Amino acid sequence: MASPILYSFRRCPYAMRARMSIVRTEFQVELREVVLRDRPEHMMEISPKGTVPVLLLEDGTVIEESLEIMQHVLDWTLSEEEQHWISRNDDEFKFHLDRYKYPNRYEDVDELEQRTLASAYLMDLDERLGSEVSLSEALSDALFPFVRQFANHDRDWFDVQPWGHVLVWLAKNLESEAFKVCMKKHKQWVAGEAPTRFC
Repeated sequence: MASPILYSFRRCPYAMRARMSIVRTEFQVELREVVLRDRPEHMMEISPKGTVPVLLLEDGTVIEESLEIMQHVLDWTLSEEEQHWISRNDDEFKFHLDRYKYPNRYEDVDELEQRTLASAYLMDLDERLGSEVSLSEALSDALFPFVRQFANHDRDWFDVQPWGHVLVWLAKNLESEAFKVCMKKHKQWVAGEAPTRFC
């Protein structure tokens, strides 16, 4: 294996944050873009749960969680505050985000109620972003793909909410060169093709 292999799906927020850490550090990987309805056999062999991202290292180690990929690539030890915000994002916010965006997948779900519950996290995040101490780049990358997904579900509504710091922070991340590289479109990976790189 010439370099580590990353199985990814462009629109997945978990895969986005893993790719952001790779782009930031210029960590060399072979990128394999996945179509989730047609998962590659090799990916399923090394990670039977079938979710992305998956990073296969040169020594055969498989890292199946996006945050663990970030920690490996960035050599990142989370602070207590970083653990707090990631926990709120990945558990509380993601729970309501899924039910807001895909209410038909769940029983007895009111999407507007879920939007309101998710908004409590965003109001707290807005207060944090307004403080004098900035979020670390790694923490920002770990959070913003999920806020992006929430915002895009009803952008007209999102943009008039009273979270001005969140709006500025999100726009800055979405307009960054790193995110443009991260979101470059790649065709579905097929075994036997030449390796794909980020740039």
